[in-house]
Amino acid sequence: MSEQSSRPTEQAGTSALDGHSLAALRLLARAPLQSQRELATALGMSLGRTNFVLRALLEKGHVKVRNFRKSGNKLAYAYVLTPSGIAEKLRLTRRFIQRKEEEFEQLRLAIYELKAELETGSTTQKNCENE
Repeated sequence: MSEQSSRPTEQAGTSALDGHSLAALRLLARAPLQSQRELATALGMSLGRTNFVLRALLEKGHVKVRNFRKSGNKLAYAYVLTPSGIAEKLRLTRRFIQRKEEEFEQLRLAIYELKAELETGSTTQKNCENE
């Protein structure tokens, strides 16, 4: 595997990572003091994938990490959304909604066509039975 393709920022254009990024950004906006393990659990992802997503967001400047040195827990961090992180969250949200609306329309059309086939099929079956 090339060095470029293994970097989080190089793969950030994929829709799977976009979905994970959006979920992480939404969760961090509400609860920035979560540990990576808590974040992974809340997102339903492995700890490794969560770390990958967070590093991609950090490298892009969408999230900042703040260490609370006064905390009794030396590993206490806050993941704070930056202005670019807020903008990215909005961009990903718009894109997600657009994609889901397109999927909804396709599904609605497929359901309409299937219902029409059922009606035609039942009419055809009744005609065959009457003959």
